[in-house]
Amino acid sequence: MALEHLTKESFKVKVFNFETNKEWKFEGQRPAIIDFYADWCGPCKIVAPVLEELKEEYGDKIDIFKVNTEEEREISAMFGIQSIPSLLFVPVNGQPQMAMGALPKETFRKAIGDVLKVN
Repeated sequence: MALEHLTKESFKVKVFNFETNKEWKFEGQRPAIIDFYADWCGPCKIVAPVLEELKEEYGDKIDIFKVNTEEEREISAMFGIQSIPSLLFVPVNGQPQMAMGALPKETFRKAIGDVLKVN
């Protein structure tokens, strides 16, 4: 299952409209994970299939998006992305939380439960 890549325009509709809101306001209907990556990044290639497996496991309970930091510099800058992969866990209510590095699948599962409140 291919994960959806967000552009600036789709990011504003599905995640956060940073042009109209100063404060964080999630636009999505389901909790989300956003994978900030680049094509040249080795650890990002490790995370990619894990995210695809998680999407299959959780199905419609969560959305998983990818943001190419090389192409979408404005979004990356807004979140202060310094290293990749960086993974943003976005609950429907409350503040998103960032994690860095190639996380193992169990760590993703724990964050999906703890941060996104999805089991």
